Amino acid sequence: MRTSATARAGQYAALLAYLVFLAFPFLWLISTAFKPARELGSLHPTWIPRDPTLDNFRQAFDEQPLLQAALNSLLAALGAAVIAVLVATPMAYVMARRPGRLGRAATGWVVVSQAFPFVLLIIPLFLVLKNLGLINSVPGLVMVYVVWSLPFALWMLTGYVRAVPAELEEAAAVDGAGRLRTLVSVTAPLLAPGIVATALFAFITAWNEFFFALVLLKTPERQTLPVILTHFIGAEGVADLGPLAAAAFLATLPSLVIFALIQRRITGGMLAGAVKS
Repeated sequence: MRTSATARAGQYAALLAYLVFLAFPFLWLISTAFKPARELGSLHPTWIPRDPTLDNFRQAFDEQPLLQAALNSLLAALGAAVIAVLVATPMAYVMARRPGRLGRAATGWVVVSQAFPFVLLIIPLFLVLKNLGLINSVPGLVMVYVVWSLPFALWMLTGYVRAVPAELEEAAAVDGAGRLRTLVSVTAPLLAPGIVATALFAFITAWNEFFFALVLLKTPERQTLPVILTHFIGAEGVADLGPLAAAAFLATLPSLVIFALIQRRITGGMLAGAVKS
């Protein structure tokens, strides 16, 4: 009993240390965003601002086109999430219900594609988008995000499809439903938690992505939030810390709000994908 209590206390201590490790950057970001300039340069910094101010937020909006950048990020993230889910769902259904050479080849593609670093992909992607006339455009960035997130989305949804009992589809077939009708009317509603979790993964990946956006988007009116944040760093590498923290804080809010709203569906989706019938 004493050993069990000690082990449990150690587990709680490790969990607490992990939570502190995750929360520290975000709490420091919030504190910095509301500090006036004189506190940011203080030799004795505090967690809670002594004289909270919104000047950093006003300065951030005055210096950079944050609203346009947020709209670009939103369009790119939503487009990538929707298209990735629409494409991956029928592919995952085929891989789960028709195992064979195609399924093994697709699984190998998923594994291999995740091993390639960004640097190896950016040159061929840049040339393809240049030939299509999609450089410095949000639709071109959406195409890149779909290609990048599709393998993992396919892998996730395949596990969720396998968790749906095949007997339900057989019953639908007996009633005269075709494959497409079965997928839309029977399987897809049961996949809702998994689809939501996959869409959220694709959305957050696209929302936070920096490298592709930096290379493919040239003008400020087309750039996304992660790229615009770099504009708060001067040519000599000196950061305008207050406005940068304020802009970064605003950039993290959408992901946190979306996650808080649909966290139950994400949990349900993960549990569903982890169980095979």
